Amino acid sequence: MKLYLIGGLGADKRVFEKLKIEVTTEVIEWIKPENTDDLNSYVKRLSAQIDQKERFGILGVSFGGIVAIELNNIVDSDFIILISSVSQKAELSSFFIFLGKLFLPFIPEELIKPPSLLMNYLFGAKNKLLLKNIIDDTEPAFIKWALKSIIRWKPNNSLKTVLRIHGTNDRLIPLKGHATTIENGGHFMIVDNVDQISRLINDYLRTVKESQ
Repeated sequence: MKLYLIGGLGADKRVFEKLKIEVTTEVIEWIKPENTDDLNSYVKRLSAQIDQKERFGILGVSFGGIVAIELNNIVDSDFIILISSVSQKAELSSFFIFLGKLFLPFIPEELIKPPSLLMNYLFGAKNKLLLKNIIDDTEPAFIKWALKSIIRWKPNNSLKTVLRIHGTNDRLIPLKGHATTIENGGHFMIVDNVDQISRLINDYLRTVKESQ
């Protein structure tokens, strides 16, 4: 069994470096959206990185969780794991969706990245340097495209087996709906609470193996 990993908005393999998983893992690399790409067409191109000849699951963090759900409509995955993400659109912050619809079309790409103080607050990051480096390395055009995709997202909710892990102190995606919770975990808990998350994932993977 293999577990494919998808980071948050623009986040690369650095957020998974300290994750200790008991199965083979592979990080799906973000690709540049085409001018005509919506989320569905983008995910179809992203799916080329998945080898469907073997059994696998998909783990997505934040925006990567939304991408994992959309991938589930294209590839035959055994299960999905969502970290600091949502299983349906109603679990997104309606306030942030409202702000996005209102202001996002008018924000130039060069101003799309929030200041560090705001990012640190929203992410609740203990490892502020890693968060800053990831944001600095993310293309503004990709950030704006991804934010538009989140606002326009219309899932069909035909999910397979899902483990959703969420922090009780997530300010970017406040906890709504059912989830296995990390007490006081923030939006960057894939890094800051890596040992707890690794244990939860491995426990879940054992149950998946036993059921097969």
